[in-house]
Amino acid sequence: MAAVMLEKEKEEKKLEKEATLSERVPSLQLSGLSLQDLQVCKDLHHKIDVVDDERYDIDAKVGKNNKELESLSVKIFELKGKMKRPALKRVRVSADAMLGALLGAKVKESVDFKANLKTVKKEKEKKEEVKNVEAMSGMEGRKKLFDAGQ
Repeated sequence: MAAVMLEKEKEEKKLEKEATLSERVPSLQLSGLSLQDLQVCKDLHHKIDVVDDERYDIDAKVGKNNKELESLSVKIFELKGKMKRPALKRVRVSADAMLGALLGAKVKESVDFKANLKTVKKEKEKKEEVKNVEAMSGMEGRKKLFDAGQ
């Protein structure tokens, strides 16, 4: 029953379409035209076909160029590095584990990084020993300390 109703709807739509086309577009009357008029109509029809072909080709070229522009703009966007990078988490790794990850199974023993560092000797400042505490007391002692500092 549904299939019958669908076929009826299709036929009704077809009849409506034919009726609206006959209303809006009058039928061609070629019986009263001369050969020159018919030749002009053929030429116009041929020119319309050529223009349609060119329009189709140009539309295809424009579509192709648009796709190419879009892909190039995506490449430029990627090269500029504006892509969001994920936040990295801090991982604590010992020096041995880091060397193991970098060099693989080559390194089996632990490496002492502090052994290769340069040693810096600090000069110890010579301090004058206070021999006489009484001599250093008062203003004279402060003057001697001040003079010794310069």
